[in-house]
Amino acid sequence: MGTVSFPGLGLELTMNPIAFRVFGWPVHWYGIIIAAGFLLAVVYCSRKASQFGIRQDDIIDMLFFAVPLSIIGARLYYIIFYLDLYRRPDGSLDFGAMVSIWDGGLAIYGGVIAAVITLLVFCKVRKIKFLAFADLGAYGMLIGQLVGRWGNFVNIEAYGGPTDLPWRMGIYEYVNGSLQYVEVHPTFLYESLWNLVGLVLLIVIAKKWRKFDGQIFLSYFAWYGVGRGFIEGLRTDSLYFFNTPIRVSQVFGFATAAVAIVALVYLLGFRKHDPDKLWVNQMKAHPRLVALVYPEGQGGKWLASQKKRLEQDFAKVEEYALPADVPAEDKAEMIAALKERSDLKEVLVKEEKKK
Repeated sequence: MGTVSFPGLGLELTMNPIAFRVFGWPVHWYGIIIAAGFLLAVVYCSRKASQFGIRQDDIIDMLFFAVPLSIIGARLYYIIFYLDLYRRPDGSLDFGAMVSIWDGGLAIYGGVIAAVITLLVFCKVRKIKFLAFADLGAYGMLIGQLVGRWGNFVNIEAYGGPTDLPWRMGIYEYVNGSLQYVEVHPTFLYESLWNLVGLVLLIVIAKKWRKFDGQIFLSYFAWYGVGRGFIEGLRTDSLYFFNTPIRVSQVFGFATAAVAIVALVYLLGFRKHDPDKLWVNQMKAHPRLVALVYPEGQGGKWLASQKKRLEQDFAKVEEYALPADVPAEDKAEMIAALKERSDLKEVLVKEEKKK
């Protein structure tokens, strides 16, 4: 429980990090907010998937691996640079504290690195163009980050140094062993707003000026890296390169931004791009063939919904109605023959309703 105020705005809030309890177990606002950001990102990316030539099923399958690995990556990144926080008085490591992510302590860059590596492997296995999928993922990362920063607000963490700006945030923190009231930069808010503006910019770029796969992905790193680099300089809880005064996220932010900006300048200014080489246009030009098999007279809503879904997933559909007067054995042979066709990527069969 803590108190946060915005004296310049006349606001004062009492913050309880625990939202409610289930059978005595606390459910933290931090986790709820992170989950909300994740769900919003998934919903938005699912709706935008067709613009990048990505199938919705591939998004779900990729998330099955990326979500847990990203959480692990974000936590490991934080622990590596704050290892002393997880030591007991005798010097041994407290593994229980290490896994208590609901108490905070996730480093965004660790999650991003893990997500990118996971996506690289996933695209290699599924034979999907990595840069096209990464473009779509850039939306998701910004949405997750702009929402997730409010989890830091509830935990009263990730704030900056002293300031007298009108939007300053008043908190209580220990200074020289005593609890004191201080007014600081609400850096969580700065980053959330920066990410919101970045999301709008990426949407506009994708709609009006997208020339090649990877452009949105690079634009994300350019925008986020610059913002994170400057905002990190205001924070008082930065991760440092071990015993040096060098802030990890500041270096990483500016470095990735510099690389991304140089790449964008070169690719946009000195390279010609063929629209046909965009992954989405390749998917449209070479749709996979899918057979929809259904009992005669029973296609109805199932057939309509499957056709709509498959068209969004860049598939060409062939329909096969199984005659009602044909024995079950013959129907099974018809379906088996379809599954043996090399040109068909998938055969979907609707079960017959018994009269």
